[in-house]
Amino acid sequence: MAIPDTMTAAQVVEYHKPYQLNTVPVPKNLEPNDLLIKIAVASFCHTDIMVTEGKFGGSKMPITGSHEGSGTVVAVGSAVEASGEFKVGDRVMCGTPRNTCGTCSECTGPDESQRQYCSALEGHCGVLSVDGFFADYARCDARWTTKLPDNVSLLAAAPLACAGRTVWRGVQQAVRTASLKSGDWLCIVGSGGGLGHMAVQFAVQSGLRVIGIDAREQGLAASREAGAEVVLDAREGKDANVAAVKKVADGRGAHATLLVADVTSAAALACAVTRTHGTVVELAQPDNFTVPFTELIMRDIRLVGSCFCSPQESRDMVASITQHGLQLHTVPFEGLEKIHELVELVHSGTIKGKAAIVVDKEQVVRDDATGIMKA
Repeated sequence: MAIPDTMTAAQVVEYHKPYQLNTVPVPKNLEPNDLLIKIAVASFCHTDIMVTEGKFGGSKMPITGSHEGSGTVVAVGSAVEASGEFKVGDRVMCGTPRNTCGTCSECTGPDESQRQYCSALEGHCGVLSVDGFFADYARCDARWTTKLPDNVSLLAAAPLACAGRTVWRGVQQAVRTASLKSGDWLCIVGSGGGLGHMAVQFAVQSGLRVIGIDAREQGLAASREAGAEVVLDAREGKDANVAAVKKVADGRGAHATLLVADVTSAAALACAVTRTHGTVVELAQPDNFTVPFTELIMRDIRLVGSCFCSPQESRDMVASITQHGLQLHTVPFEGLEKIHELVELVHSGTIKGKAAIVVDKEQVVRDDATGIMKA
């Protein structure tokens, strides 16, 4: 496959300004652990809004957006070639971290599920210091990239690269920290969003009973479609939601709650619907996380943060999807030039699921879309 010298990329060139389509060099200078990916699909995440608003700061500018990408390997670094783990032609879900150090306690410690907390890495694709996937080609770290089975489409894989990995680990974190067992209640606040509707399905597949809470008609519908046993409208108010959760959950509340909504009142609601001594797993990224002190002091609610998957957790997620399937709500836009239309839809608040740019239609058309994975 001939690799061109230049390509188109949708880049953040100034904070609080629209993406700019630029012609940039194809990143052919691969380091040992690199993969060069011909991008098929790149999706949009709430974190991309935070990048354009400068919430992470300190990043190089311009920076190519999107940290959720999928595509086909077209070149490999020397270490990757020697290992044989990836080869040209492999379909992959791109990794987001780049050049983790490999020597810190997170990289070398006994808990593999903490690998993503390395603080001595080069950066995160599309978020901090490293170009992302709103481009024809992208360079990513093979150690954080996941090979796709034949029944997971490239269109489906892009949203999984961050949103899927994040909620997969969030559910597993809830199971671990709250010692959840089959039949226990997990409440998901923000259950009908791009992350939430995946979290509902992962939780149900784990044997949990799910209460979904959302504040949009589209989100309520998506929560039901995803399999939430009980769906509540956050607009009815905290007291009504707490009463409804207790009514179905032994009169005590959910055993654990997953918080994926970042509105100011969501954290207090997540704590309130959780039973005493229960766990709230925080995935959303509000500027501040505010809860009444009584939830922590008088009710012993335990707050736990969670980031996206470690490499093995990502492989586990894909294996689970291969076994159980996953229904994804994806709104595709064809071509990088549609980036402004995509952003406008996202900001409208009416989107159902995840918005994505089909960068290379040929790959998507060629992809086998007849498997258990749908987008």
